[in-house]
Amino acid sequence: QVQLVESGGGLVQAGGSLRLSCAASGRTCSVDYIGYAFGWHRQAPGQERILIVKISWSGGNTFYADSVKGRITIPKDNSKNTVHLQMNSLKPEDTAVYYCSTGAGWAYWGQGTQVSVSS
Repeated sequence: QVQLVESGGGLVQAGGSLRLSCAASGRTCSVDYIGYAFGWHRQAPGQERILIVKISWSGGNTFYADSVKGRITIPKDNSKNTVHLQMNSLKPEDTAVYYCSTGAGWAYWGQGTQVSVSS
């Protein structure tokens, strides 16, 4: 099993920035973990959970949802089994619970961290 723990959420004013972190532990040397992409998803109140950014294991390929493109980056450190989500120019509509995930078919999920953006 691989465990993921997010941190860094909180309350921020519109236009501000937040940096979320996702730390992996457990079987991080296993085939269940090595080579898989990391993703950050978010779920706003009353809405479905959606993928907002994805980065390949090597870091060479990324996907950004249109809603966040240009405002976020996803720094990744394989040596520390950590991936971050740097969010800038935050908007009230970014308010959601943010989750990181990895593994085949997003098999592993963190517990989520709340991000609230006030207008």
